Amino acid sequence: MSPRARTALWAGSLALGADLLSKKLVQAHFALNESVTILPGVFLSYVMNPGAAFSLFAGWPAALRLPFFGLVSLLALWAGRSAWRSLPEHDRLSALALGLMAGGALGNLVDRIRYGEVVDFIEVGVRGVYTWPVFNVADSAVCVGACLLIYRSFRPYASHPA
Repeated sequence: MSPRARTALWAGSLALGADLLSKKLVQAHFALNESVTILPGVFLSYVMNPGAAFSLFAGWPAALRLPFFGLVSLLALWAGRSAWRSLPEHDRLSALALGLMAGGALGNLVDRIRYGEVVDFIEVGVRGVYTWPVFNVADSAVCVGACLLIYRSFRPYASHPA
């Protein structure tokens, strides 16, 4: 297995495993809609999100929402596969990014298949003023992966550094 493939597989497996384990722990130890303060401005808040980021499309009927999000997840995985094919063989940073994004997409897809919604539990902000929408490890993996790809777009992989 190539270094690129090992990196992507490791990152995707870690993201998926951490996401599924963290959601299982939250569900085992919290009641739905229960919230506790971890640090000032950081809360564990167990919610079920029927929508996407920022609860987009949450109001759609489940008969439309579930196939739509399933299709979006599959398209994202297909796009990642297409991007994978164009990576230089030793570009581990992009492989890491694509692995994180695939693991995150799969983590939320598993929730949608199991529950029809996504388990979210990380909340940050100042209550009563502004809090970021509640998210999970999968969402974080997708965002970190996307940021790494953006970084890579400004710092292309050089197969023969000067």
